[in-house]
Amino acid sequence: MRKLFIALLMAVLAVPVVAEPHPILSLGSAAPDFDLPGVDGKTHKLSDYAGSPVLAVVFTCNHCPIAQMYEQRIEKLYEDYGNRGVAIVAIQGNDPKALTIDELDSSDMSDTLDEMKARVAWKHLKYPYLYDGETQGMTRAYGPQATPHVFIFDKERRLRYEGRFDDNYRIEKVTMQDARNAIDALIAGKAVAVAHTGVFGCSTKWQEKEALRAAAEQKLNVQTISIDMANTDALKKLRANAGDDYTLVSFWATWCGSCVAEFADIQDLFRMYSDRGFNLVTVSANAPEEKAGVLKFLQRKHATSRNLLFASDDTAAMQKAFDPEWQSAVPYTVLLAPGGKVLYSTIGSVDQIELRRKILASVPAEYEGFQKYWREGN
Repeated sequence: MRKLFIALLMAVLAVPVVAEPHPILSLGSAAPDFDLPGVDGKTHKLSDYAGSPVLAVVFTCNHCPIAQMYEQRIEKLYEDYGNRGVAIVAIQGNDPKALTIDELDSSDMSDTLDEMKARVAWKHLKYPYLYDGETQGMTRAYGPQATPHVFIFDKERRLRYEGRFDDNYRIEKVTMQDARNAIDALIAGKAVAVAHTGVFGCSTKWQEKEALRAAAEQKLNVQTISIDMANTDALKKLRANAGDDYTLVSFWATWCGSCVAEFADIQDLFRMYSDRGFNLVTVSANAPEEKAGVLKFLQRKHATSRNLLFASDDTAAMQKAFDPEWQSAVPYTVLLAPGGKVLYSTIGSVDQIELRRKILASVPAEYEGFQKYWREGN
């Protein structure tokens, strides 16, 4: 009966999601009004910026690596033009519930208002950053196609420019400052020479995509979960971490309360970064004869990682095989680079955000700037 139920559920979830049209606000249109909460704890309205000769609305987000490359550029725009009366407002319009966990492969967090507050605090951003992820009312009115997407309005709040911020997310290759050019023209009372450009970045995550997230989660939940016994040789091999992958090793036990509390978060790390040459190995310090109970726990937690269990009751010998200096308790968490170099280790509960940022700073990316963003911190 259970198998039939799963089959029926998967059939329902396999039905394609029909994409709704989300047209971009037309040039010359009046600025759609907004009334949105900001990271500063205040509610922001279009009328709050009525005195500004130019208004720039930038749709952006936390999770997108392209949007991350523009955080400091938006901040610089805010600083440079704020003294000239220009209003710069950023809006996060993604529905966080529409993001699948693997879409967070370039981020330490998602796009909720609380996470926006955390990002702003970490990066010391000052520009107004508003949240529209709950209803997407303003996002639908403006129609941003990707993050970032810029809308610039004149004094009468008519749209005079719409498109990209500039012409390259790699800041060292920027040759055309589209948003700045549009603002400069409007300040000078001139027509904007190039009123529309194409945008690039992560697509807007609309609410109708929530069904795709449910399907992705169901796919994870029906994967086969297994556990293997690990002797001292296996643990020594694990510690050497031969190959090209970065590996997080999480030592835990079912009788360890803090291990159990953080287990789901550790699995989330694997699901976030597994497509980037990142592996997770969980190693249970339970006794070998407790294998059945450990496996049931792993199944309840949908632990799709590689899972090991100490093959001996000689806990000290097992610990020494992996790390001769480790003589303490679990949880014990270690991030290994290829070849076994330790990049991060902690005994006790993991600071999940700290570990995520360490992973992002360490695992190679196609563009060095993506890693630099995480290495520089705040």
